[in-house]
Amino acid sequence: MTDITPLSNMGALIFVALSTALAVGLWRGVWWLLTSGGALFRRLGPRLNDTYAVRRTRPVRNWLKGSFPRGYAGIADRFDPSRPVGLPLTLVAVAAVYMVVLLFGLVETVMESEEIDAFDDFVFGIVAPLRNAVLVRGFGWITQFGSTATLLAVAIVATGFLWARGPKWGVPTVWLTVLGAQATTWTGKFLIDRPRPDFILDVTAWSPSFPSGHATGATAVYGIIAYAIARDLPDYRRRYDVIYATFVLVATIAFSRIYLSVHYPTDIAAGLLVGGFWVLVGVALAEWLRHSYH
Repeated sequence: MTDITPLSNMGALIFVALSTALAVGLWRGVWWLLTSGGALFRRLGPRLNDTYAVRRTRPVRNWLKGSFPRGYAGIADRFDPSRPVGLPLTLVAVAAVYMVVLLFGLVETVMESEEIDAFDDFVFGIVAPLRNAVLVRGFGWITQFGSTATLLAVAIVATGFLWARGPKWGVPTVWLTVLGAQATTWTGKFLIDRPRPDFILDVTAWSPSFPSGHATGATAVYGIIAYAIARDLPDYRRRYDVIYATFVLVATIAFSRIYLSVHYPTDIAAGLLVGGFWVLVGVALAEWLRHSYH
């Protein structure tokens, strides 16, 4: 392996300690924001119907309700916050469309703009001094959690658990997400055909670089499995812990691809967007199936 490890072992230990402290601090900080925001929403929510803006729309809403009762009812159902297939599913759809817009913008930038190369080089310049022989081996092990073979094994094991213990809607949801993410990733790789960065370590890859298959697959597989686990947990804090632990795992896998110099940062960003899109598609299918079963 080429000697490009300027970071000492003590420096590597400090880097790991700071990264762990950041993850723990973020875990506590996000939880505080969620609980504080939830309490504020519960206090302000009932007052929203009495605001001036809402009162001004009531005549229009009453006219629409009387003139187009079926259409109005359908729209009202899409914005009903009390039903999972109402406002939550609408927000999922909006988020999915937004991710598609971001992805296409990123693809266009990667193919036509030289500025994105400068950004990738800037990030590589930050990561390069952090390389250390021990950390390279560690991230080489972590990155395997995003390999196709590992993700396929995880999906198969998850299918067995979901089939045996439920929820049954988890099985088609997981496989729609997994297959959709893989099909999109490999289509994008060979259509865009972006070369890999220079391999400077023993870790190599044969496929085109954009988007990152590890980032896409890890986001899609671990993300939808986390949703299937957390969706019916009775305790909101346990749901949060499952989702946050999954976020840390996916982020670590994604960072490992940059650390090992097998992907550009923009490859990772595209992979996260593709994987996130298919997680949202899986969530939409899950909620539709839950609604159908009931």
